[in-house]
Amino acid sequence: MRPTAAPEREERSEWARGMVSAALASFFLGWSPILGKMAYRGGGQPFTVAAIRTLVAVFLLWLFYLFFWRASIRIGWRELIGCLSVGGVNGVGSLLYYSGLHRLDASLASFLNTLYPLWVVVFLTASGEPIHWATLVRLATAMVGVYLLTGAGSGEPDWLGVMLMVASAASYGWHMVMGQWVLADVPSQTATLYILTAMGGVSTLARLFQGEALETISTTGWVSILALGCTTALSRLLMFAGLKRLGGTETALVTLLELVISLGLAFLLLGESLTWLQWAGGGILIASVLLGRSHATPKPVEQWWEE
Repeated sequence: MRPTAAPEREERSEWARGMVSAALASFFLGWSPILGKMAYRGGGQPFTVAAIRTLVAVFLLWLFYLFFWRASIRIGWRELIGCLSVGGVNGVGSLLYYSGLHRLDASLASFLNTLYPLWVVVFLTASGEPIHWATLVRLATAMVGVYLLTGAGSGEPDWLGVMLMVASAASYGWHMVMGQWVLADVPSQTATLYILTAMGGVSTLARLFQGEALETISTTGWVSILALGCTTALSRLLMFAGLKRLGGTETALVTLLELVISLGLAFLLLGESLTWLQWAGGGILIASVLLGRSHATPKPVEQWWEE
């Protein structure tokens, strides 16, 4: 047996674990537009929904870590600053996302949000990392699938909402690139805790700076926000576990499956229907995820820090 056989098997095993983690993260991420719309119907406003759902996720994570993963709480100060920076970017992105979702249909918002893999490629290329041609083919294929899944919306869209969602996708893409760099040296469990804590701080400060009293929210609205907190905690744990093993581009492609989840839930819970073209788009999207592996490599956090 060749001496490289064992490392190759281990590498394949790590890749498979990363794919499973990213796919499961997609399932929980796919709930975001559905639960967000339910929270809005229950009287919630964008900054309130973003802040409270993140605080719920942070509380659940800290509680879990204190009881079961206490060793993962330890972190160096340089790594802490890196995690807080990633969380700050993601916190701004979440505010943009829920503000855009408030103004758009869930399907259009989901489509615009899935532009983030293109931003990941742009940011990784700008940082000097090589992007394999096969990755570009997969991105193009994925965008075709996304377009067919969502289709053209009826009527004139809210252009402010569109710009907010595009900006949210850019923020999410940048946070994934930064997360890839940070996770080169920080365990994914540790990074998730501090990144989400920073997200909670940013979204809470933004809500407090509004200076408005808490709006009246129905029971359904509160249940939706609390459910969002739970799915946020689970999706971030799984996403960063996948990000550490796969890298930013690969993880972004896999988590595109969240759109399929969102549309399926919209059909079941909101009464929306899918055309045969949308089902075809879903098949194309899934095929793009399974076409191959990314060749992007993570940059060590020390190198990122020194730059």
